[in-house]
Amino acid sequence: MNTTRTVARRTARTGATTAAALVLAATGGITAASAADTPALTTVAVRAADPTDDHNQADVTFAQGMIPHHRQAIVMSRMARAHDASPEVKALALRIQKAQQPEIDTMAGWLEAWGEKVPRGMGAMDDMNGMGRDGDDATSMPGMMHGQRMRDLDGTAGRAFDTMFLTMMIEHHEGAIDMARTEQKQGSYTPAKDLAADIIKSQTAEIAQMRTMLTSR
Repeated sequence: MNTTRTVARRTARTGATTAAALVLAATGGITAASAADTPALTTVAVRAADPTDDHNQADVTFAQGMIPHHRQAIVMSRMARAHDASPEVKALALRIQKAQQPEIDTMAGWLEAWGEKVPRGMGAMDDMNGMGRDGDDATSMPGMMHGQRMRDLDGTAGRAFDTMFLTMMIEHHEGAIDMARTEQKQGSYTPAKDLAADIIKSQTAEIAQMRTMLTSR
């Protein structure tokens, strides 16, 4: 009789553990502690419910377009240190670099997880020299600068650099905001739509700042 009760209790505990694991898998609530006690079946269930799979073509297009767009903004921002920019422009340029590089890394991670191509190049001024041809995919994106404009910026210094940098970066930011708004309307991957909202908010504020800097010069 005691043996029968013991077997029944073990069976109940096993069923409860399996049920709890399935609930955790369905809700995504797997923690480091619970994962250690979860049967192998739970791992399969968690992978099947991976949120990175909940994306559409608009999310892919957003990431693949915004990566080179951000890279160009970083190239422009790096010029500030070597072109005798004002302290205010240098500070802004540094802030743009610090904000946009992590966003590039995040979007590249999404694309890799989705099995999609991660755009390459455009991380240095040399990558800009081949831009500007009609039909160029990169320069067809809103706010992207053609190769000649990048070379013109690279050929200025001091006050002239500040003015050209601010003017071009305002246009560049406006293009990024347009792309982000499209993602918000058409995308389905929540982290991508959240990033789009952040881009709209931060770059709208930077546009206002840059316009003030231009008028005060």
